Amino acid sequence: MVTKSTLVGLAATSLFFSSSVFASNWSSTEMHLQYGDLDQAFAAPGTSENTTIITLQHSSGWDYGGNFFFVDYSSVKNSDSLYLEWYPTFSTSSLFDMKYGGLLSDVSLVMGINAAPESDILKYLPGLQFSLNLDGFQFFNVLLTAYIDDNEGIAYGGAPKEDDSWMIDVAWRYPVSAGEQQFYIEGHAEYIDERQTEIPNVDSNSWTLVQVQMRWDLGKALSQKPEQLFVGVEYQYWNNKLGTDVDESAVQFLGVWRF
Repeated sequence: MVTKSTLVGLAATSLFFSSSVFASNWSSTEMHLQYGDLDQAFAAPGTSENTTIITLQHSSGWDYGGNFFFVDYSSVKNSDSLYLEWYPTFSTSSLFDMKYGGLLSDVSLVMGINAAPESDILKYLPGLQFSLNLDGFQFFNVLLTAYIDDNEGIAYGGAPKEDDSWMIDVAWRYPVSAGEQQFYIEGHAEYIDERQTEIPNVDSNSWTLVQVQMRWDLGKALSQKPEQLFVGVEYQYWNNKLGTDVDESAVQFLGVWRF
């Protein structure tokens, strides 16, 4: 069955990769490979599975804003799934000639989309992104959005419909040099408030998700092209994973190819 989230995902992907939409001033595209033992939130309590995640991630900037987009393919025993997020941003300093200084470098308008085709999950996240000037950080952004549900619900074979909510997300990248070696500490932390579902007396709990990557620039260490090939680990902490009562603390192997 072709669901709304599938169509939205295809439309977002087509729009994003169309060279005629926006002329990028800069761009960065990465392929991630992650492997680790992750909790299965909707399985029997204590169930975990060796999980492989392949991620296509892209960020870019153009004259009036930017894009951030990723698609996750997750594979566990006898199951796989897709999940995507897309956040186009529109800079108020560029669009309206607004002036910022000090800690605040820009404020952007955001229209985010989250989609999971297999469970027919579709969320809209309109809001604001605050770009901060912090010493040593390549970027430090704070995103504040609504979390608007457009699930079709159980009657259509998808996840339960939910009330609307809100989200705050902090994302960063911090380079660290150690002699000839180059490292990066980057990641994000998000909080999404609780929602009532269409199932009577069943809530989707508020959750906090923190994902931190420690990357080593392997390409530079091998005297090849720097900032292209990375290895490292990702630590994931998830309180109330996917709105359940499951708390997760996990370390995953990480490989990144930037092209």
